[in-house]
Amino acid sequence: MRRVSVLFATALALLLAAPASAAGGDVLVSNGSPTGPFSQNKQNEPAMAIDANHPNVVVAGSNDEIDEEACNAGNDTTCPFTAGVGVSGFYFSSDSGHTWKQPTYDGWTARGCLGVVGNTDPGCAAAVGRIGTLPWYFENGLIADGDPALAFGPVPDSNGSFSWANGSRLYYANLTSNFPGTSTFNGFEAIGVSRTDDAAAAAAGVKSAWMAPVLVSHQSSTTFSDKEQVWADNASSSPFFGNVYICWASFRGQEKSANAAPAPLLVAVSSDGGSTWTQHLVSPAANNGQRNPMDGCTVRTDSHGNAYVFGVGTSSPGGHLPFEMMTVSNDGGATWSAQTPVAGPVSQPGLFDPVIGRPTIDGIGGARSDLAPAPSVDIANGAPDGSGATDRIVMSYVSGTIDAIHVFFTESPNKGATWSTPTAIETAGDRGYYTAPAISPDGKNVYVVYNAFTTPYRANTTDPRNLVGVFLHAAVGASGTGAFTEVHRGANGDPRGTSQNGLTAEFLGDYVYATATRTYGAAVWNDARNAADCPAIDAWRMFLRTGGTPVVPRPAPQQACAANFGNSDIYGFTTAP
Repeated sequence: MRRVSVLFATALALLLAAPASAAGGDVLVSNGSPTGPFSQNKQNEPAMAIDANHPNVVVAGSNDEIDEEACNAGNDTTCPFTAGVGVSGFYFSSDSGHTWKQPTYDGWTARGCLGVVGNTDPGCAAAVGRIGTLPWYFENGLIADGDPALAFGPVPDSNGSFSWANGSRLYYANLTSNFPGTSTFNGFEAIGVSRTDDAAAAAAGVKSAWMAPVLVSHQSSTTFSDKEQVWADNASSSPFFGNVYICWASFRGQEKSANAAPAPLLVAVSSDGGSTWTQHLVSPAANNGQRNPMDGCTVRTDSHGNAYVFGVGTSSPGGHLPFEMMTVSNDGGATWSAQTPVAGPVSQPGLFDPVIGRPTIDGIGGARSDLAPAPSVDIANGAPDGSGATDRIVMSYVSGTIDAIHVFFTESPNKGATWSTPTAIETAGDRGYYTAPAISPDGKNVYVVYNAFTTPYRANTTDPRNLVGVFLHAAVGASGTGAFTEVHRGANGDPRGTSQNGLTAEFLGDYVYATATRTYGAAVWNDARNAADCPAIDAWRMFLRTGGTPVVPRPAPQQACAANFGNSDIYGFTTAP
């Protein structure tokens, strides 16, 4: 998701307006990924975290299919997820996001299942080997299923007391399912969390640097947990310093009822460094025409230990429009307030695609946009020690109609009591897709990253499409956050070159991410610059939606497409000098 450079004078003005140094370009974060074959070259849904006590240390995660089988294994027209293979990628930077490394470990892998041309070869037989994703899941009867979320907090000592002097603990939350042949937990999909107290060693490929994954969610046989986010209370001024919070949507009944599928928002809290978790219901379970619980959640804490969870949903009877909702805990997550609307109403700007059953913004057969209106939030909590905290809350989200899609920004200077009027902040010509803000711990600088399409909605699959990643900055003054300027715009990419594993549509996931220190901001986003459009896939995708004659057969991607078809990547940018 990038774009072309602007005029020299404009670029110079942006550089002068940016904090620290915005010089230099973006960088490939998922640099362990091959350019082909599909789907080993597929990464999406990035997350990011900075160690507040060591602000040069930055980590990221994504859905990374580096260990999956190639399409030519078995039937050449199918590109399945290989049974038992994880997809939770991990990347590490020790220089504030300028360079990245992706480690490998031993685990369950199918990266050697490359197959041959034709459908006569056997299907993939995964085995123990090198993996580029989180370790220890296979050994514990689990699969790391992606949807990454990362946060740094302090390490507890032997008495359970938290201090930055003990070191920094990285929490990596993700979806998890049962390894084939095991019943480690009930239900379809659970929330798991991996931890390490030595991120540098983990990045060097030391498997023992990671603790065994911990199951967080309490599951029934029909539960599908999804869309989780994690946060550690990282300001030592907080009375709940060291607490860890994970929020997620708990879909019950496997979403089989279109009229009333229970899907409450849950929050789990740990006060012992992630070893044990207590689960809390923070929104109603109903999901129908009158009431929809919060979804697409974000969780943060302020310098006083107040915990905030945000999501998009409705709370009033009568089928009211959705709003950005907030619930707050003042006692370390033991109890939570009723959900309150704070911004909106918001709308899903995409158009419904009947083949995938999801809305898309870029066009027919496009990338799903379910969580475009979901709120992303950050708080200036003064981490690591609470000094200089303003506790200003910033939020960004995407909303509008298919012809008028905007990246909105709003903020609260008073712990969520009041909010500014949401303002569209995208660069002219950008049609927002996903967005995330970050505010420096001292509340002086705000950054926003977003993905956007710069082409209109396409009713066909033949016309080119364009995806970019954009990074903005604004200074905070006495009257609030000022005007945003564009600090960086990435390279162009055609999202038609991305793909679901079933090939029926593009795929870019659900998230982008930003983070900030007192001296710089950084972001990661989905990128299609290295992906090749495949006319054969385009034609088949269109046929699925229109039918007719002649019949378009399902293509074999490795024969019908360029080698870099499907090569979506995670790119990042930092303003650090």
